[in-house]
Amino acid sequence: MNLEHLATFTVMLDPILELGGTHWGRRRVINIVGGSFEGPRFSGVVLPGGADWQIVHADGMASVDTRYTLRTHDDAHLYLSTSGVRHGPAEVMARLAEGEPVDPSEYYFRLFCRFETGDERYSWLNRTLAVGTGGRLPDAVRYDAYTLT
Repeated sequence: MNLEHLATFTVMLDPILELGGTHWGRRRVINIVGGSFEGPRFSGVVLPGGADWQIVHADGMASVDTRYTLRTHDDAHLYLSTSGVRHGPAEVMARLAEGEPVDPSEYYFRLFCRFETGDERYSWLNRTLAVGTGGRLPDAVRYDAYTLT
């Protein structure tokens, strides 16, 4: 098995909506307002309208659960869902929560990416699994996705 770079994603975010503590943990919803992606086989924009339905657990780890839509440079529409985790030392996570820029090497942020489309030009994505490594910016998430070959 090898990893092949698929694309770099920059996903722009609204401020966090805190829903409070639930039986699963602290529920947060972070609406997606746009963005872009660029890779060797496709590029385009992230459409507004998706979100990250996130849980922050008692130990500070965040479980990521996103769903959103992409429009490619040649007008195909792709559905993308990601699931993953973000965690790190308490002081690093506190800096992230305050909106400070933090080097992604100071914490762990990994994703599993799954695509869906009816556009034949990108049907290969329906059969492709990808993983990603990312970083949280004050108003965005940036991650590199790699296909598992």
